Amino acid sequence: MRGVANMEDVDAMEARRQAADLPANTYEMICRGAAIDPSAPALSFFATADDYADPECWTYTELLHDITRTANLFSRLGVQRGSVVAYVLPNLPETHFVIWGGEAVGTVCAINPLLEAPAIGELLNASGASVLVTLAPFAGTDLWQKVHSILGEVASLEHVVLVNLADHAPGTRRSAMRQGRLDQCSAPLDRDALPRDIPARLVAHDFNAAIANESGTALVATEQMNADDLSSFFCTGGTTGLPKIAMRRHGNEVANAWSAGEFFGDSVGPGKTMFCGLPLFHVNAAMVTGLLPFSRGAHVVLGTPQGYRGERVVARFWQIVERYRVNFFSGVPTLYGSLLDVPIMGCDVSSLEYGLCGAAPMPVELLRAFQARTGVRILEGYGLTEGTCISSANPPLGERRAGSIGLSLPGQAMKAVVVDETGRYLRDCAVDEPGQLVISGPNVFSGYARPEQNRGIWIETGDGRRWLNTGDLGRRDADGYFWLTGRKKELIIRGGHNIDPAAIEEPLHRHPAVRFAAAIGRPDAHAGELPVVYVEIKPGMRTTETDLCEFLRREIRERAALPKGVRIVDAMPLTGVGKIFKPALKRWETADAIRAALAEAGVEDANVSVVEDRDRGLCVHVEVRDAAFEASAASALGRFPFEYSVSVAG
Repeated sequence: MRGVANMEDVDAMEARRQAADLPANTYEMICRGAAIDPSAPALSFFATADDYADPECWTYTELLHDITRTANLFSRLGVQRGSVVAYVLPNLPETHFVIWGGEAVGTVCAINPLLEAPAIGELLNASGASVLVTLAPFAGTDLWQKVHSILGEVASLEHVVLVNLADHAPGTRRSAMRQGRLDQCSAPLDRDALPRDIPARLVAHDFNAAIANESGTALVATEQMNADDLSSFFCTGGTTGLPKIAMRRHGNEVANAWSAGEFFGDSVGPGKTMFCGLPLFHVNAAMVTGLLPFSRGAHVVLGTPQGYRGERVVARFWQIVERYRVNFFSGVPTLYGSLLDVPIMGCDVSSLEYGLCGAAPMPVELLRAFQARTGVRILEGYGLTEGTCISSANPPLGERRAGSIGLSLPGQAMKAVVVDETGRYLRDCAVDEPGQLVISGPNVFSGYARPEQNRGIWIETGDGRRWLNTGDLGRRDADGYFWLTGRKKELIIRGGHNIDPAAIEEPLHRHPAVRFAAAIGRPDAHAGELPVVYVEIKPGMRTTETDLCEFLRREIRERAALPKGVRIVDAMPLTGVGKIFKPALKRWETADAIRAALAEAGVEDANVSVVEDRDRGLCVHVEVRDAAFEASAASALGRFPFEYSVSVAG
């Protein structure tokens, strides 16, 4: 199938899906992809951007062999249906082996290696993992130190499997680097060693040494996974407390990979190459540059353990595209903004068919500027962890509408609905009428691991289907294209007036000096919230907050949306995926608003801390230097709608 051009193509694919013989699980799906051409390149990996032209390579025969050996190792360690294998790893070939080998015999749990130790420990406990795969001690990395510090707190753990970065050192450096690690170790670890001070109940294994003893020809597990079995736990990027753990089934992942493959058609298949730079603890990387290409016999290039964040990866990106004849890559708006600053410098990038953009709305001006400068088409899409990954995208063969998140994928349902103040369904929206976006279909997850987090996420529309409330606001036009009109939780509510942050951010992205812009609500005792905007300036450019305020006065017609302040920052706080992390900006702005309110109340030299509690939301604590200020501080804080506490410095 060539791919999608319009809704008629989507409808035709949905009809074919009813007769499609879909695999029962993700392992079987990868086996089918490998059978297309077992000798074709499946996976290439380079450890540093400077070594991009000298990769490690796996054919499909070799990829399937290593996934199978990994699955058999986990079986030997007692993993079975209902068992959880957690991985806390950067982007490595072994990460793919662990994901798909782990799903073949149990459930994998993806954990962000950038999290602090207590957060990693809590997620391991919440998942009930019996096996943990992470990095061995290695110079220049602190992951083992973080994981090691919480091993004794995870009662469910039985095995720790260590991946050695030295195994990927180029050329003659590999043996020396590996020996350098062994000199620091003393306890037995298959053929290697591990520091002594881990809990005695844990059994440690060297990953590559361990799988070398396993068969790669077939799974040893007698029970094969089916569509209803749990395949993975992925953590959503929650804005309060620890991320929620989304439980997904094999049927979810198979359905999503199938529908995305049909949608993109010949763009993903034998002879095509996809670059993976997003982190493999995130669903976009695991699905769009993992299961999707592997299920269709395409080639995945894995660029450095840190992906796009690896040193010089962005600077060498066009050279990497030329070297591997990359056809497709996936990124977030901040990546495209960074690539705008990298000259193509004569590199042949004619192989590029398009880039996929998701995770956050892409400013229209950034999209247009990128396409004009590079000639690369951008397909904006939309998805969420709870929907397995991708739910809609602009069609590769049809009209790409700037600012739209495109057409829904075949086999998936999406619509906008009107709900009341309690979230109860009232009716479907008319064409171009904004409402709450809901999705339904075989790609939609089972729910969150903590039952209390599932309250209110489902909407009953009376059609017999189960609809997930995405939390996003959007509309559907007459041609089936969806448009985000706001994130309900990100709306700035000024005196009862709803302000979409994009109304402020979009104009700023037209300013020649602005690289990124993020608008948030500043707490205000009178208006509830006042809009402010944080701005990161392009390298080598200059402007001032006053100049940007004047620019916005000319560009924004809605008076209520004019920001009360512009904050220029050296760098935006980013999530592990590279999306602007607005909760951090919200905390900064809240702390500043509290200090201003305290100063107005005559409370001087107070210490203000703002945290986000998992259950209570934003919480503020103020420490005053004298008990005489305690009542005034409490009075000032009581005018804001969040929990607070006041104490006197000891």
